[in-house]
Amino acid sequence: MLSLDPLSPEWDCPLGSKDLEEEEGPRGGGSGLPPTGCLPGSWRQDVGLDCKGSPEGAEARAWTVYYYSLLQSCLQQAGLPETQDRSQVPRTGCPGAEVTLCILGSPSTFLSVLLEGGVQSPGNMLLCLSPAWLMKVPAPGQPGEAALLVSKAVSFHPGGMTFLDDFVPPRRATYFLAGVGQGPGWGREAAELARDLTCPTGASAELARLLEDRLLTRRLLAQQGGVAVPATLALTYKPPGLLRGGDASPGLRLVELSGKEGQETLVKEEVGAFLHSEALGDVLQVAVKLSGWRWRGRQALRLHQRVELDAVVDTVLALLEKLEEEESVLVEAVCPPPRLPFPGSPSPGPELAVRICAVVCRTQGDRPLLSKLHLVESDPNHFASQLVQTFIHFDLTEHQRDEENARLLAELVRARGLQLDGCFSYWDDCLVLTALLCQELGLPCNPPAAMRLAKQKSCTQLHLLHCHGPPWPAPSLHAVPCCPLESEADVARAVHQVPLPGVMKLEFGAGAVGVRLVEDAPQCHEHFSRIARDLQGEADHPGIGLGWGNAMLLMEFVEGTEHDVDLVLFGGRLLAAFVSDNGPTRLPGFTETAACMPTGLAPEQEAQMVQAAFRCCLGCGLLDGVFNVELKLTGAGPRLIEINPRMGGFYLRDWILELYGVDLLLAAAMVACGLRPALPTHPRARGHLVGVMCLVSQHLQALSSTASRETLQALHDRGLLRLNLLEEALVPGEYEEPYCSVACAGPSPTEARLRLLGLCQGLGIDGPNYPVAHFLSHFK
Repeated sequence: MLSLDPLSPEWDCPLGSKDLEEEEGPRGGGSGLPPTGCLPGSWRQDVGLDCKGSPEGAEARAWTVYYYSLLQSCLQQAGLPETQDRSQVPRTGCPGAEVTLCILGSPSTFLSVLLEGGVQSPGNMLLCLSPAWLMKVPAPGQPGEAALLVSKAVSFHPGGMTFLDDFVPPRRATYFLAGVGQGPGWGREAAELARDLTCPTGASAELARLLEDRLLTRRLLAQQGGVAVPATLALTYKPPGLLRGGDASPGLRLVELSGKEGQETLVKEEVGAFLHSEALGDVLQVAVKLSGWRWRGRQALRLHQRVELDAVVDTVLALLEKLEEEESVLVEAVCPPPRLPFPGSPSPGPELAVRICAVVCRTQGDRPLLSKLHLVESDPNHFASQLVQTFIHFDLTEHQRDEENARLLAELVRARGLQLDGCFSYWDDCLVLTALLCQELGLPCNPPAAMRLAKQKSCTQLHLLHCHGPPWPAPSLHAVPCCPLESEADVARAVHQVPLPGVMKLEFGAGAVGVRLVEDAPQCHEHFSRIARDLQGEADHPGIGLGWGNAMLLMEFVEGTEHDVDLVLFGGRLLAAFVSDNGPTRLPGFTETAACMPTGLAPEQEAQMVQAAFRCCLGCGLLDGVFNVELKLTGAGPRLIEINPRMGGFYLRDWILELYGVDLLLAAAMVACGLRPALPTHPRARGHLVGVMCLVSQHLQALSSTASRETLQALHDRGLLRLNLLEEALVPGEYEEPYCSVACAGPSPTEARLRLLGLCQGLGIDGPNYPVAHFLSHFK
């Protein structure tokens, strides 16, 4: 495995005596209990982990639960299904006749072996999460030897499928591999189980002492294999025979200590000489750690700058107190991780071979496993009706009846015998209905109340204004004062409560349709009356939320640059965020004009925007899903425009997939099924995209001639621009949405911007009434 990330501060573990004492207890904890940190993911807890006839104490039981949770977390991060509990119906068979490959150890350590074993010998690769699941019995006719029987285990099958099984009668192990070096508690039990077995074993306590001593491994590699190892100073207390004598190894100095106390002068001399030695080359940092088989997997580590002699000496002396015989304190060079070249960039150093392993989901019969797609749609002639496994025609337009419709849809799903793992929507109007349906069917989802809160814009702002924390910074810092409007009387009150100029918009609107800057009270009344007259229901302008009504709101207008933040959340944790910039709009309207990705904000400003978006989502109760948050960056920090509780619209999914290789639609589907998407922690864009919107009201002539759909598509196919069609027909109207987005790519935002400007001038998209250069001016 190659890491492209720099060394993290998380590697710098504390080395106080209390911390080390805590690590020395059974199975690695001072209290004998497993780590208390939360493992990423969610899974069923009501599984049968008890082994009949072999009760566990509270401490051992806690470890069994921990290792089961660790297995589920590892499976989810690999995109594999959760373990199914079959322990209520014990497995039967022919004891001794089948192959039984048994592993006792940490799931994270042996996962790759277990998965491959499940492919090559389905059902015969078994993982035991507790020594209590195993027992030794005397082997008939073989004095002094024992057979190992498996009463309970997790069995592995093709496609990454796993089952929690009981075996009656127990299965006889034909091969046994144990993690014997995991600590004094479990290690001793595993070593005892592995001793004097009739079947082959893959480990022993004696072998672990050799293989898991980092210093011994380096000495053997350097002396006998000619392998370059990190420059190392080893201060050893009563070293084992294999470390005594022999030729010196390049870059590896061993100093044998006569005792653990009174070594201050020797340590200072040796450490000083090592830090100034040529063996370290141009290394800037050193690590101080313990070496010995006891310390495998529980490494106490401290990083120091090479020039910090006194600090390094103090750390070494603190660790000397913890040594037992045949153990060492190592001071070693910190080698930076390899940096892999990106396409088109020069090689950073020696050639590297990278092995990439893709996990493909397959059934037990080794056939590709595809997800079944079911679609609910109001239009019986929808183009996708012929592309899905199941099509359900259902009128979804009456959203005042969402609760009733959710119950009816749930009945339809059950009547058809559909076994669903998740349900989601990327259509604004159906988001609350989706949450209600998930609730009816017991599927993963955000609470319907949270979706309603995010769906209604004034409720979002007013709720967040009262979220003063903790945690801090509180979401109230980002909310904007507003007033809901349902009547002319509401407008009259609102103009005295919200500072003007303000922004009037539809409560449930989308696409910036009907959004307008209002300067004074007469303009507020005029715009409210116009919307109440022109946009009364879904038929007046389909797809902008009028199925929820045409109520409006008045909110304060805030100055600043506008940005979109697309978030992926799972279990209330932020998995990924993508920030884009928007150009100035054509006031008094707010229809989008231009955009740029990735953002041109400074890193600290980008971080502010991401945190503001994240905290606003959490403040509304949105914990799982893909969300689009619109914000402005003002002189006082980020301010919220609105939350769209679905993935970003227009071109955003396409751009993020192109620049970062992340598909937001796939991520939304995975979260809806309760699966954590595997996303890059710090995504790095592969270039820059800058785009402009084309409007029928401004570009009808160009879109019918020089910039026709056929011309734009041809340029897209040749890679000269990126086209996202947003509407099918060239129909002008007072309340319009963009017809299409036209973008250009480049290695820098400047080059992408200049390419786009030249293209727009040539195609007739740029003009006096639609100054593209002005719209792109924010991206300089």
